[in-house]
Amino acid sequence: MISDETKREIEKIILRIDESLDYNWLKEKQNILKDIEIDYSSENFWKREDAKEKIKLLSFTKKEIDKFNKIKKLKEDIEAMRELYEETSEIMDAEALKIIKDAEEKVKNWEFERYLSDPYDDLNAFLSFSSGAGGVDAQDWTEMLLKMYLKWTDRKNFETKFLDKNMGEEAGIKSATVHVKGEFAYGFLKGEAGVHRLVRISPFDANKRRHTSFALVEVIPELAEIEDIEIDEKDLKIDIFRASGHGGQNVQKVETAVRIIHIPTGITAECQDERSQTQNKLMAMKVLKSRLLVLAKKRKNETIKEIKGEFKSAEWGNEIRSYVLQPYQLVKDHRTNYETGRINDILEGEIDEFIWAYLKTQK
Repeated sequence: MISDETKREIEKIILRIDESLDYNWLKEKQNILKDIEIDYSSENFWKREDAKEKIKLLSFTKKEIDKFNKIKKLKEDIEAMRELYEETSEIMDAEALKIIKDAEEKVKNWEFERYLSDPYDDLNAFLSFSSGAGGVDAQDWTEMLLKMYLKWTDRKNFETKFLDKNMGEEAGIKSATVHVKGEFAYGFLKGEAGVHRLVRISPFDANKRRHTSFALVEVIPELAEIEDIEIDEKDLKIDIFRASGHGGQNVQKVETAVRIIHIPTGITAECQDERSQTQNKLMAMKVLKSRLLVLAKKRKNETIKEIKGEFKSAEWGNEIRSYVLQPYQLVKDHRTNYETGRINDILEGEIDEFIWAYLKTQK
C-alpha cells in the first residue's frame, strides 16, 4: 500500500508528464521525418548540397520521437506501479518515492531537450573563459566561473577535458578552454555565452572595498564535418610554446603547447593539455576548423554571433548576467530578468534554472 501523500506525488508526476507530451509537436516531427525519408529515396539525393544536413536532421528527429515515446511509456509504467502498490499489503512508500524521483529527473531532461531542436544543439562544445576588466579580481572571478561550470558538467555526467589554461600571476586564471562531451552539451551551454559580472568585497583589497569584475564566456559547438573546411597553410600562424603549469613536476620542460591563428579572420585556437606537440596541434586545428566551419555556414549577411555568441568586451554595460555577493546576494540574468538570491547554490553549479529561463525565451 502507499500513503495518501505518496499518491499525491504520483499524481503530480503523471500530470507533469501529460503536460510535457505535446502531440501536435509529435505530429510535426513525424511529418519532418516522412518528408526527409521521401527525399532520401529520390535518385539525386546525394547530389544535393544539403544532403548531409538532411541526414543529420533525419537522425536527430528519430531520436526526438524515440524520447517522446520513452516519456509516454514512463507515464504508463508509473500508472502501473500505482495500481500494483495500492493492491499490495506491504508499505511501498520508499520504493514509490524513489521511482518518482528518478522519473522527475527524466522528465526534467525531456522538458529541456524539447527546446533544443536547433542545428548543433545535440553536439559537444568547446567552453572558453577570458578574464576582463577588474585586474586580479577578474582573474579570480574567471576561475570561479570555470569551477561553477565544471560542477554543472559533473551534475550532468558530462565528460570534460582542459585544452588550455593560462594562470594569473597572483591568483585565478587569465583564460581557459574546456572540451565538454555529452548529449546536447552545446544546446545547454549556448545561452551562457557572454559577459558575466561579479560584485563583491575584494579579497585582494586591504581596505576591503567593493569591486566589480568581468569575465567572458564563449561557447562553440564541436562540429564533426570539419573535413568540409579547406585551409591554406599560408593563412595560418602557428606558435609553439611551453605549456603553463602550477610549478614543480607539472611544469613542461619542452615546448609542446600550440596556438594557431587564422590570419584572414583572426580566429585563434590553442591546446596545451595533450602529451605531445603533434596531439596539441591536431586538437587546436579541430577547434579552429569548428570555429571556421561555423563562420562559413552563416549566410552572406549574417555573422558568427548567433552561434558563438555576439562578441562583447568584458566590461561595464555588456554583461548578460550579474552575480552580487555584497551588499546583498542576488544573481540576475539581464536578458530574461530571471533572478535568485541563492548565489551559493549557483556558484556550486546549480544553474539549470538560468539555462531553462533562457531556452524558453528562444522559442
